[in-house]
Amino acid sequence: MKTSIDSRVIPTRHGADMLRARQVAAPIRRFIKGASEPEPAHWQAIGESLLQGDAPMDELVEWMFEVGLAQAMPLYNQALAQGVAAVTDAPLALQRFFASIEVMPDWLDRARLLEGARVCCLSGLTGMRVLRDLGLLAGYQASAINRTLVLTGALEKGAQRRVAETTKWWVDCTRPGGMDRGAAGYRGTLHVRLVHALVRRSVSDMAEWDADYHGVPINQGDMHATYLAFSVIFLIGQRMLGVPLSVGEREAVMHLWRYIAWLMGVEARWLHLHENDAVRALYHNLLSQAPADASSRQLGSALIDEPLQRHYPNLPWLRGRLNRAIHLSIARTFIDAEGCRALGLPERILPWYPLLSAPPRYVLYRLARCLPGGRQWLIERGGRRQEAYLSTLFGAGHASLASPLQIASTEP
Repeated sequence: MKTSIDSRVIPTRHGADMLRARQVAAPIRRFIKGASEPEPAHWQAIGESLLQGDAPMDELVEWMFEVGLAQAMPLYNQALAQGVAAVTDAPLALQRFFASIEVMPDWLDRARLLEGARVCCLSGLTGMRVLRDLGLLAGYQASAINRTLVLTGALEKGAQRRVAETTKWWVDCTRPGGMDRGAAGYRGTLHVRLVHALVRRSVSDMAEWDADYHGVPINQGDMHATYLAFSVIFLIGQRMLGVPLSVGEREAVMHLWRYIAWLMGVEARWLHLHENDAVRALYHNLLSQAPADASSRQLGSALIDEPLQRHYPNLPWLRGRLNRAIHLSIARTFIDAEGCRALGLPERILPWYPLLSAPPRYVLYRLARCLPGGRQWLIERGGRRQEAYLSTLFGAGHASLASPLQIASTEP
């Protein structure tokens, strides 16, 4: 495994096409209060973040391969579910890793964590749609992030399965109590973190991986972008689709995702306390991203037709095409004409769904909040809709995440 890159040499993807990057990031800039452009030292730090992986997990993965995955994985899974103290004679490498995550950060507020989960439930289907269309689909314009998907065969795996697995993880993380130690969201986050490290180990040794251009696979900069998509893009999308959220509710969502990102291995300096700071950080990150390429079109074209492959309980032909049209309409609010062409989206898409659905949704939420128990009703209703959406994605199959052992089997 390639473990080091000269940190003085910034990968050439960093700010490779500033003109196009500014066009892509323009919708985010509109939401920034105050100064928007990065200072030179911060811009340098963003570039250097492309050279940094996740040292604690990368070290643990090296130990796993030394002793053998068949022996290491059961110990890891036991520590994940019960805590490392439950593992008899736990190896030092396992103790070291879990010591870094089992002591909660000083800033963690359990009440705000719970409130953040409630707000995510309250978003209902708008939360699911925003993350898919403004986070995932629009994010495919960042071609450097796509490179690991191409090299690990994720294109062949299919867009429908990727959306289903990501949604499963998100739902687990955003249920009240989901991020408690040993809970489904907590386990799922550390499961994904392990998968990232396995992919990083595998892809960095591939001849097709250009480290001078891309830096380290699944690096701090790209993990930072993903964290901001799940928090900042989520909140902006709720506003666009007519879900009113108070300052306290938005800050609670930021707090929840700050903890999830911390647990995922994003370094503390890239975590944000306030929404406006995070919006500015996302804008800076997007300026750093490489422009769209052929992989953007491959991934975008596959995701366009994903709604047609869902497991609807009734009227599959009609519901599939309606959902396809809805998703394209939402995406068009953030993706300009050049981005649509780069992603292989149909021409002449109009943002009809946000325009038609946001006003009545806003009225419904405002009225419900005025009634006794109305907010709780919205939370429970939204949670049920999200669970139903998850069932539609997986169908009769068991909702589960990718196996780390399957990832490891791709080792060169």
